[in-house]
Amino acid sequence: MPAFDHTEIYSLEDDRVRLRPLEESDLINLLPFAMQEPELWNYSLTSAAGEEGLHDYIRQALGARWSGKEYPFIVFDKKANAYAGSTRFYDIQPYHASLQLGYTWYGKDFQRTGLNRHCKFLLLDFAFGQLDMERVEFRADARNERSIAAMKAIGCTVEGILRSNQLRSDGKRRDSIVLSILKTEWLSGIRDGFKRLQY
Repeated sequence: MPAFDHTEIYSLEDDRVRLRPLEESDLINLLPFAMQEPELWNYSLTSAAGEEGLHDYIRQALGARWSGKEYPFIVFDKKANAYAGSTRFYDIQPYHASLQLGYTWYGKDFQRTGLNRHCKFLLLDFAFGQLDMERVEFRADARNERSIAAMKAIGCTVEGILRSNQLRSDGKRRDSIVLSILKTEWLSGIRDGFKRLQY
């Protein structure tokens, strides 16, 4: 059975990006996005817009980490020498060797720069290689065409639509698209193809 220890300090890094565990003190690092780019969470289930919204967002993420359900990261763009956003593992199920990868957002200046591909590679390689997961799942608002296109581009398989399955941060219901990558797919070609996309 795969082991996952939420008390471990998992830090992932390559020449472009550093992912380290999100901390309460990161409020100051992410606050400019919360104050100046509230539209980043238009498709999100949980909004981090505004100072109070960001504080609640971080508090919820850290609480979920210490309960063993999630593992949030802050994203540092080494090329720009600046914090860029956040992402996390969630719905971690060691017995079933599966987890979800999501709650991913980046400030506008970091979108479409290649940063996301580096983050996703590090996270997927860690999930399959170190955590020994068999499946990594992704979900998104079915209206979020940019996010869906990005997930397809890295090799995700579309599994279907969950209709009206969750409440959005604005109180309306959303349809969620479900995609995934399996360990066998990662090792048999997606990983190598992914690395070619990055460089």
